[in-house]
Amino acid sequence: MTFETQALVVLPSRDELLRTLKNRQFDVLIIGGGATGAGAALDAATRGLKVALIEAQDFSSGTSSRSTKLVHGGVRYLENAFKKLDLQEYYLVKEALKERKRFLDNAPHLTNSLPILTPVYSWFEACYFWIGLKLYDLVAYNASLGRSEFIPRQEAMKRFPQLKKKGLKGAIVYYDGQFDDARMNLSLILSALQRDATALNYIRAQELIKENNLVRGVIIKDLLNGQSWPVKANVVINATGPFADQIRHMDNPEAKNIMIPSQGSHILLPERFSPPHNGLVIPNTRDNRVLFLLPWMNKTLAGTTDQLEKITDTPRATNEEVEYILEHLKLYFDIPVKREDILATWSGLRPLAKPEHLAQSTASISRDHMIEISPSQLVTIVGGKWTTYRKMAEDVIDTAVKIAELKPQRKSMTHDLKLIGATSYTKDLATKLIQQKLLEPDIAFHLAHAYGDRAAMLLALCDQTPYLERRLVPGYPYILAEIIYSIRNEYAQAATDILARRMRLAFLDNQAAQRALPQVIELMAQQNNWDAARQQEERERALNFLKTMTT
Repeated sequence: MTFETQALVVLPSRDELLRTLKNRQFDVLIIGGGATGAGAALDAATRGLKVALIEAQDFSSGTSSRSTKLVHGGVRYLENAFKKLDLQEYYLVKEALKERKRFLDNAPHLTNSLPILTPVYSWFEACYFWIGLKLYDLVAYNASLGRSEFIPRQEAMKRFPQLKKKGLKGAIVYYDGQFDDARMNLSLILSALQRDATALNYIRAQELIKENNLVRGVIIKDLLNGQSWPVKANVVINATGPFADQIRHMDNPEAKNIMIPSQGSHILLPERFSPPHNGLVIPNTRDNRVLFLLPWMNKTLAGTTDQLEKITDTPRATNEEVEYILEHLKLYFDIPVKREDILATWSGLRPLAKPEHLAQSTASISRDHMIEISPSQLVTIVGGKWTTYRKMAEDVIDTAVKIAELKPQRKSMTHDLKLIGATSYTKDLATKLIQQKLLEPDIAFHLAHAYGDRAAMLLALCDQTPYLERRLVPGYPYILAEIIYSIRNEYAQAATDILARRMRLAFLDNQAAQRALPQVIELMAQQNNWDAARQQEERERALNFLKTMTT
C-alpha cells in the first residue's frame, strides 16, 4: 500500500462559516471552544442537530492546551475512594477508565499508552502501591492498557537511570494514556465541522438574548472584523471553563459562583531528564499531591501544582510553583536539576466544580463535572477533566435536548467515532513517509502523529512548493508547510495559534519559538496580505504571549 493524497473532506472556509452563523437558526449554541465545548459540538452534530460553537480566543487557548497530557482514570481518586469508602469517587474512576480506552481508540494518531514507574524506598511502600495499582487494574478490567507489576531495583534503574539509587527497593509500573491536548481539541472541532457543525474562533459572546425570560441566543462580536450580530438558538450551553461564572452573570448578575479555579503549572526540561518510553510519578509531595515526570515530544514534562488562583486570560507559573517542582525532582534524582535547565513553563486554570463548602486546598476537590440549568434555561457545565470529555459532552447534550425539547435524528454516536485524521491512519504511517516521501525520521514521526491520515494534504503543499519541506527551526521536526496548512485548513488566525497549538513549539522551547516567530509571521503575512503595521502588531502580541510561558 502506497502513501498517496486521499480524497479527504475539504472543510468550509471561515467566510463560509460566518455566513452560516449569520443566516441560520440553531438547535444548540455552545459558548467555549475548549475540550468540553468541542466535544459537545461533535456530539450534537453526530445526532443531526444544528449546532454552532463560538470561542472568544483560539480553540483550546486556555486550560485545554495546558494539561499534563495524560489520559488517566485518576489513581489518587481511587485511593481516596477506598480510604473514605466513597462510592462516588470509585464510580468516577471506573467511568474515567472506560473513557480512557475510548479516547485512545478514537484518536490513535494523537495518543499512546505509557508505562509509569512509581519508585519505592521501603517495603511498606512497595506493598501499599502494588495493592493500589492492582486495584486500578481491576477497576479498569477489559479497558486496561497493561498490567501493573513490581520491578526490582536493577530493572528500575535500567528503565529510569536518573532515579536516586540510595535506598531504592524497586518500582511499581502501571499504565496510563498520553496525548497531544491542543491537537486533540482541534481534531474535535474539525470532526464536528465535517458533520455540518458551525464552529468559529475569535468570536466573543457579548450579551445573552432572552425571549419570554428564556435564553434563546447570543449577541456575538467577530474580534477579527469588529462586526456584531445576534445568533438565535433553542438552547445555549455555557462551556467556558474558568470563565463559566462570567457567562452565568450575563444571565443573572446575582447568581452565586459555582466553580473555583485551581492553577496547575508545569515545566519543560531537556530529554536527558527522562527516558523516551517511561514516565515517573512522585507519589508523596509535601502537600499530598502526586507529581509526574513524563517524556513528551522528545522533552521532559514535569508537573503539576495545584493552588487557588485568580482567573486570567494569561495564567503563568509562579516562582514558587517552579521551585516546588524542582524541589521534589531533586529528592528523587541523582542528577542535578537546575532552574537554568528549564526550556519553558506553562500554567492552566482548572474549572473545578465548587463544593458546597469550599475546601482549603483544591487538591481535595473532585474533578467530576456538574451541569446547571438556570431558571432561564442557560445550561452551564463545569468541572471534569480531559479524559472524560466525551461523557461530559454526551451528558450536556442530553440535558440540552431534554430542556429544549429538541428532536435529534439519532442517538449520540461518539462512543467509537474515529476523529479526523484517524479514519485510515495506520501505525506504520511514519515508516511509509520515510520510505515513500524520503522524509527524515523525526519529521515523518511528527507529521504522522500530529495529522494522521491528513498528512497527505499537508505534504501535497510540499509537492507544489518544495522549499516548504524545510524545518522551521533546527532541532525540531516542524516544517514550513505546516504554517500554510494551519492557515488554510485549521483556522489559525495568529502566530500564537500556530506556535502554541497547531505546533507545540511554544510549550517545548520558549527560545526556539522566539527564533521561529519571524518566519511564521512572514508566511502568514503572505497568506493574509498583512501590511507592515499588522505584522508588527502580530510580533508584539506573540512576544507578549511567549513571556507568559517562562519565568
